Amino acid sequence: MRLDKWITSQVAISRKDLKKKLKTSPAIVNGEKISDPGFQVAEGDEVIFEGERIGKTGFVYYLFHKPKGVVCAAEDARSETVFSIVPQSPKKDLFTVGRLDKDTEGLLLITNDGALSHAMLSPRRHVAKTYFLKTKDPIPKEAVLLFEEGVDIGDEKKTLPARLEILEDQKSALLTITEGRYHQVKRMMEKAGSPLYYLKRISMGEFVLEETLPLGAYRTLREDELELVKKYKGDTV
Repeated sequence: MRLDKWITSQVAISRKDLKKKLKTSPAIVNGEKISDPGFQVAEGDEVIFEGERIGKTGFVYYLFHKPKGVVCAAEDARSETVFSIVPQSPKKDLFTVGRLDKDTEGLLLITNDGALSHAMLSPRRHVAKTYFLKTKDPIPKEAVLLFEEGVDIGDEKKTLPARLEILEDQKSALLTITEGRYHQVKRMMEKAGSPLYYLKRISMGEFVLEETLPLGAYRTLREDELELVKKYKGDTV
């Protein structure tokens, strides 16, 4: 595939503008500077354009620090959406890996790789998700055992065992769950007698939201995180 076609398939830029850009800011293909828009790239090549890794497979991967008030939808008439902050690809094929409620902050993976999404969300995989939460009232110590045993939140089955670590102030905690039911954390905390007033996802599997990524900011996955993508998809042992 031509280099210009490869880049414009994933970056919001016209071929005409790209040709001009390449003259002053060559793309990096497998470590080599390339300014020829007709240069042929193949699946497996690493392409970097303006400091951003375009990818080896045509897939795009972002880690987004979602703010409160933003919804995980392509369009919404009343609220700001994830894709009003993170640019949608020219193919309009990016989606969020799972969802965070409108009032929940934190880590959100965005991609066009359906295999990764399936691997992260499949109920059979039990991928762990850890949240930092705050409550208005002290969290009872009994909630730790309650969550370990599974909580009846009104569904057909109790929740799977979850790990609750109550922090020193007794009104905040770290909660790790391995499923993703509707408003699950909110319903679990209500059952424990300590309703939420703040919730933030800090990790999903081995993907971790670092403190240095500002609220509302996003970045492409690092090389070590791309190895995690392979791991979750089963491409490596």
